[in-house]
Amino acid sequence: MTNNNSPALCNTETGICEIPGTQSSEAIQAQKASVKPLKIMYFTDPICSSCWGVEPQLRKLKLEYGDIVEMNYHMGGLLPDWSYNSGGISKPSDVAHHWDQASVHYRMPIDGDVWLEDPLPSSYPPSIAFKAAQIQDATKALNFLRVLKEMVFLKKKNITRWENIEEAACITSLDIRKLKDDYSVRAEQLFREDLDLARKMGVRGFPSIFISNAAGDTEFIYGARPYALYEAAIQKLYPSAERRQYPNQWNDLFNVFPTMTNREYAELRGIEPRNAEAELMDLMQKKELSVYRSKNGPIWARSYNQPPELTR
Repeated sequence: MTNNNSPALCNTETGICEIPGTQSSEAIQAQKASVKPLKIMYFTDPICSSCWGVEPQLRKLKLEYGDIVEMNYHMGGLLPDWSYNSGGISKPSDVAHHWDQASVHYRMPIDGDVWLEDPLPSSYPPSIAFKAAQIQDATKALNFLRVLKEMVFLKKKNITRWENIEEAACITSLDIRKLKDDYSVRAEQLFREDLDLARKMGVRGFPSIFISNAAGDTEFIYGARPYALYEAAIQKLYPSAERRQYPNQWNDLFNVFPTMTNREYAELRGIEPRNAEAELMDLMQKKELSVYRSKNGPIWARSYNQPPELTR
């Protein structure tokens, strides 16, 4: 596939969603030491298909190295609006086919029809909503971001609409009134600070991951890359790092991650994709799991852990 330099078109060959008109990264400045020996600065965007494609690797990293790695999420502003024409991409419908191709490439369910049925005018509103969620609770904010991604990539929901943002907040037990208040006041400034930080760091696309140790040594990983590359960076920056063994039976994994795609389950179980799908199907038949089937693949959840219906 070719890269048309559109913020909504992500290059599956490089694994990158690139910001048009930006320059290559400058040398990365030393980062402040954190409580944990390693810090990750992760620049992402709610509609970045390459970022969705790297979810399995990041989930595994958290399980194996979460005790020594602090991960901080920053929004990058992938799609400000559609007031441009770049590489023949001038309207949302141009993105639909690309997302379907990205789904095949990353083996993660992505339904491009959202760009035909209810296209997003920008990725800024869900990015600002994430910053508002961070004000409340860092863990809930990450869960909130995950739900937003599932909404847009699988369920074809326009996550710039407040009713969908509110639904994601309800599912993740955020205070909706506070979220709305913070969205209107504090969160936009925090989002602008993320954009400024991305520019200072030389970020030109997503995912952009900076892994740093206490001495300020940094490894930069650009785009969706194999898990071994993330692990090698950790070992280089912190040679005494040891891979943590984690319980990887189906119920252990779903206790940590309420929803998983086929590829995520296979990655975390350490089994072949076809065996993962067979296990998940068997668990569904036993009513241990429920499934949501999108055009380009399913996502699974514990049957007793279904999100409540949104009440208004």
